[in-house]
Amino acid sequence: MAAGVGRFEALEGGFDDPSAEVLAEAAAAFGLLASPARLHLVWALAQGESDVSGLAERVGGALPAISQHLAKLKLAGLVRSRREGRRVVYLVDDPDVVTIVRRMVGQLSDRQADAEPRAGAGRLRGLGA
Repeated sequence: MAAGVGRFEALEGGFDDPSAEVLAEAAAAFGLLASPARLHLVWALAQGESDVSGLAERVGGALPAISQHLAKLKLAGLVRSRREGRRVVYLVDDPDVVTIVRRMVGQLSDRQADAEPRAGAGRLRGLGA
């Protein structure tokens, strides 16, 4: 992900269109992160590694559901796991994903804090495909 982004940023006067492959891969990654539970898991793992029990407690989900979400994120290469004795510890495997998630969630949090009294807050909700 980072190699393509850097190349696009280096061009002056605009961006070249990415290949269909790159767009499909980006859409798949965004699709995985479109789930609030999976996004919360990546957010939590961006703060530091954790096991399934800790993640379930933090994001408020049942262990089987959290395990399924982690399996999807792991299959996509967004997180990885390692064994510590009997425990399986999860961590984010792609630092660029951490940057994207932190930027988007941070920006929306700031926008929400600034827009509390205004109508139209949360305007992105419900617009997904």
